[in-house]
Amino acid sequence: MKLVTRAQLGWPASAAPTQTSTKGVKVHYEGTEVSTKLLTDHAACIAEWQAIRKSHLANTKENYSDIAYNYGACPHGYLLEGRGIGKRTGANGNQPLNIAHYAIVGLVGDEGLTQPNDAMLGAIRDGIELLRQHGAGTEIKGHRDGYATACPGGPLYAWVKKGAPRPAGTTPVTPSTKPKIDLSLIIQAAKTDPGAKQGHVTYLAGTNLVEAALVKLGYLAKTYAGDGSFGSTTVTAYAKWQYHLGYRGADANGIPGKTSLTKLGSQTGLFTVTA
Repeated sequence: MKLVTRAQLGWPASAAPTQTSTKGVKVHYEGTEVSTKLLTDHAACIAEWQAIRKSHLANTKENYSDIAYNYGACPHGYLLEGRGIGKRTGANGNQPLNIAHYAIVGLVGDEGLTQPNDAMLGAIRDGIELLRQHGAGTEIKGHRDGYATACPGGPLYAWVKKGAPRPAGTTPVTPSTKPKIDLSLIIQAAKTDPGAKQGHVTYLAGTNLVEAALVKLGYLAKTYAGDGSFGSTTVTAYAKWQYHLGYRGADANGIPGKTSLTKLGSQTGLFTVTA
């Protein structure tokens, strides 16, 4: 399983209603045009996922508490965390159909990218199995089951009707409870972002996790976290963490090293470090 967490996306904890069990999982699609660029550019998948959440939160008529889905699945085989485990789906999850099933959306639509590939189907299957480990029952349905809609589209619904079988070559892997971040990219971000143009981002996922850890320990104000930029304020906060560990002088300059970064991840439980 390749999982992109809310922390890696820079999102706070979901404000959606809690629900610890359901009859199963419903599969959805976007129901609009989806660019075929997603097939060759995973960054476009992340941007699409971010845009879905933004559009849902902007829906003042239905007053969404968060992105509507528990998870999304992209054509590169990534499972993208939405509301996540133990959260009711829909705008605010008040309808019987929302209560009955958790929700996973494949990033395909009714125009452009319409056909889910095996990697996407494998990721949806990963999400189904993950949700089953945390309270979902055995049912696998399409959105159109019980509601008058074309969702999840012909190709996805045909797969659902077969029982959503796992495609060959997409072996499930138990996800790590801690995301991994690349030390070299974090160092690059800490050296590059502070002097770069406002809004420059070197390593979105890793920087968001480091900032979340610094916020958790009280070294960084929450208002400065979540933009993916390892700016001067984050460098200063990291220097305070280094000082706490006993580093002095040039060793407490706010540029992460393997020992200090590993200890930060270990103490907060938010990530592990790869060299």
